Amino acid sequence: MANKALYVVVAVVGIGAASGAAWWFQQGGAKAPSTTATTAAPGAGPAAPGRGGTPGVEVVRVKTLKLQDDAQAVGTLRSRQSVTLKPEVSARVSRIAFADGAQVKAGQLLVQLDDTLQRAELSQAQAQLSIARANLKRNQELVAQNFVAQRVVDESQANLQVAEAQVALADARLQRMRITAPFAGTLGLRSINLGQYVAVGDGLVNLEDTSVLTVDFRLPERYQTRLAPGQPVQVQLDALPGRTFEAKVLAVDPLLDANGRSISVRAVMPPTPGNVLRPGMFARVLTIFSVDDAALVVPEEALVPQGGKQFVFRLQAQGEGDARKLLSQRVEVELGVRRGAEVQIVKGLALDDTVVVAGQQRLQRDGTAVRVLDMSRPAPGAPAAPTRTGG
Repeated sequence: MANKALYVVVAVVGIGAASGAAWWFQQGGAKAPSTTATTAAPGAGPAAPGRGGTPGVEVVRVKTLKLQDDAQAVGTLRSRQSVTLKPEVSARVSRIAFADGAQVKAGQLLVQLDDTLQRAELSQAQAQLSIARANLKRNQELVAQNFVAQRVVDESQANLQVAEAQVALADARLQRMRITAPFAGTLGLRSINLGQYVAVGDGLVNLEDTSVLTVDFRLPERYQTRLAPGQPVQVQLDALPGRTFEAKVLAVDPLLDANGRSISVRAVMPPTPGNVLRPGMFARVLTIFSVDDAALVVPEEALVPQGGKQFVFRLQAQGEGDARKLLSQRVEVELGVRRGAEVQIVKGLALDDTVVVAGQQRLQRDGTAVRVLDMSRPAPGAPAAPTRTGG
């Protein structure tokens, strides 16, 4: 019975404790949210949109540069005339009449091939020609005396013409044994020796007319309408570093290369003392189309391509005093020459316009208010950055 009474007392005490706790939470717990709300009260309401909510951008001003509209290419120096001398007949070399690297005149004998057989053939043809002439003369005298018919004279005349043709043929064969310079120039290194047997088409020596040198190069087909004879070309040679030669376009090939979609151009090199220029030299060619002394340029990163067009974001100041703010405006631009990190603006901007170079992705529409992050590049209407002094 004592245990049962103890259980009753414990149960009563537990119920009382639970009731007290419930009452305390109802009184004190209800005040907790009120305390929290009171703490937030000083900042009640939505935060005012300050500078932290304005997109930050970096800007530069449109400036001017001296730009040269040109195209670069690589080319090769060529002689005015160049040929590798080759025999037209197979024969043995009987004479070499030149020295390596010699200057020669047009028609000068360079190589003599063995012409013993050709000389004999010419002598035989000349003898036949003498006989034909004598026969014609005799028959002409006889026909005048009515001793022979006119037909005999006609046959003699025809035989004379055949004999003359045989002499011309034999002489032509003889001349082919003489290899002469087709034009004045400088010989290269010979590749034959005395007594050597050469075949038709074997290279004997090269001849170069270096009185005038040209440079041949190729440009993309888009430049075809901008090329014309007399156009200035700057040429630099790897073999002569530090030197630039002023050449001029001589001719433009009317036929485009269908494989590379390029056009062939030939320019004339200027006269150079000392024969420092040689055919075959590797050349770097700069074709100049125009020069703009005051081209408007912006950094490459200012461009925003979209739909095959190019845009920039230009900043404009609006308002006065403390109410002044900078608004963005998307402007379509027309591009010109690119040079390194700069690009020419042909249309769409003016000198000293301020354009965005970083942060364009934050500008969703025209009229977006912005703040300049880089104060070393002041925007129009923006207050100048304070100057710090020591002390």
